[in-house]
Amino acid sequence: MTSVSMKELPTMAYPKTLLSIVVSVGALASFLILGSTLLVSQPIGSTVRGYFYGVDNLRKINSVPMLNNSVSESNQNVNVVEDRRKSNPAGLGGHGIEVSSQLGDSGSAEHQLPQSQDKNESSDLKQVELKDLKDEQPHSKLTREEKGNESLEDEPPHSKLTREEKGNESSEDEPPHSMVTQEGKGNKSSSLSDNSKGQENAVVSSNNTQAEQKDAVTSSTSATIYSQENLVDSGCDLYYGKWIYDSTGPLYTNNSCPVLSQMQNCQGNGRPDKDYENWRWKPSQCDLPRFDAKMFLEIMRGKTLAFIGDSVARNQMESMLCILWQVEVPKNRGNKRMQRYYFTSTSTTIVRIWSSWLVHQTPEPFDFAPSGVVKLHLDIPDEGFMEFIKDFDVIVLSSGHWFAKQSVYILNNEIVGGQLWWPDKSRQKKIDNIEAFGISVETILASMVTHPNYTGLTIVRSFSPDHYEGGAWNAGGSCTGKVRPALDGELVENGFTNIMHEKQVTGFNRAMKRKTNKSKLKLMDITKAFSHRLDGHPGPYRSLDPHKITKRGPDGRPPPQDCLHWCMPGPVDTWNELVFEIIKREFGDRQIIPL
Repeated sequence: MTSVSMKELPTMAYPKTLLSIVVSVGALASFLILGSTLLVSQPIGSTVRGYFYGVDNLRKINSVPMLNNSVSESNQNVNVVEDRRKSNPAGLGGHGIEVSSQLGDSGSAEHQLPQSQDKNESSDLKQVELKDLKDEQPHSKLTREEKGNESLEDEPPHSKLTREEKGNESSEDEPPHSMVTQEGKGNKSSSLSDNSKGQENAVVSSNNTQAEQKDAVTSSTSATIYSQENLVDSGCDLYYGKWIYDSTGPLYTNNSCPVLSQMQNCQGNGRPDKDYENWRWKPSQCDLPRFDAKMFLEIMRGKTLAFIGDSVARNQMESMLCILWQVEVPKNRGNKRMQRYYFTSTSTTIVRIWSSWLVHQTPEPFDFAPSGVVKLHLDIPDEGFMEFIKDFDVIVLSSGHWFAKQSVYILNNEIVGGQLWWPDKSRQKKIDNIEAFGISVETILASMVTHPNYTGLTIVRSFSPDHYEGGAWNAGGSCTGKVRPALDGELVENGFTNIMHEKQVTGFNRAMKRKTNKSKLKLMDITKAFSHRLDGHPGPYRSLDPHKITKRGPDGRPPPQDCLHWCMPGPVDTWNELVFEIIKREFGDRQIIPL
């Protein structure tokens, strides 16, 4: 039998003890690693908060709209970049304004009538989903020159490319100058780019719009996720976009506005179609909110908005009154020199002052120009309204169409030209009516931005195109039968409108360089966008006369009509939505919540 000494026992037991310790430490380490992993993936704070307060899911709820927002904005930016690449930028006089009547990916995009919108204001704003181009309809332009005011019945119709006007048309319902217009495919200068061919076939007549709109509704609703009601990004170009169909309808009706001029009451005068009332302007990078009359009155509390100019200014002023009339009936405090409507709830005043050319005019003889012919001092502003501007907070100016009317041009106290008047053929004209218009724009705007007591906001509404097709307003021009905005391929470039717009922008830019006071000057450049709205004019529906002719005669000649002024309700209401957006941006009250 083998004996073991006491010295050897500790040596044999030690390895077993060490092994137990190693195993224990390993198990503890594994436990700690596993526990740490669980804590990282499921934080105790979140778990406890969720258990006791039920708010664990807040983070998830908030992240959904944020994710949708970023995705929608990302898609929008991609489409906008693609749009601008495909559209034709219209930049005159360094203005740099691009107008695309269609936001699209490719020329193959169908042009079905755009979707109808929710009655919900926010979906109304978001209406155009950039990804579904099938429902997009190119925009059009409102052009118009309203015919004179009560005492200004002789407001002249304007001329065409050639700017020839036949005498002094004193009848108020005679539309101003004519335009080359469109019905054929014509020039594609209006920026609707290459989508027009497919669109021509895809667009249904206005009688079939309702069915088309229903199919398009879905694509418009998702855009509402990231849009804020009545709020437009101040960096968005309001004048680059498209026209979309909105089944919500107009802001008022011809029966709900007592101040509507009969000549612009198209429905009351028997016009059979109504879809021209339902097209809304959609800037490509944002939404133009539907006009909120209560919010407008609140932002304009204690302020005065003045429309100054020709009959187109009257057209726009009446549109503004019709919109506001739906929430409050104003008090008429006007006189022969100035129409004034006062809204007592907010002490807001809407004013209109007549000024045909916006510069000083006189019938008195001057040099070799006899009495009876209007003389325009192109370097002197019209004192008829200049004396009041210090009391106005916002001024909207409208001019241009009267430069087709007979007049004599005086500059630096010298006769330098004339329109439809130049008796001495041996003398050479220094300027024509287009140059005269450009000079007048610089004169009036420079006088406002250097006026020592004027601190208001001046909005210059750009030249409004007309849509006389096939001739001048007094030579067979017509817009009869136009029931939807024109497609790109249907537009014919109007040289007169283009050059008048260019001269206006140049005059605007020159005046800006002379600015010395604290007033603000903004160009509301609607010319490109509204060239597509040939459907928005009264045409032959200018009066209540039950015997008026509304069809072409046996020889194909159209009836007398107005293709310059605008039906109400109609495209002209968009001008006031643009004016309101400019006001919100400039006054900094963009966060006001509708009452």
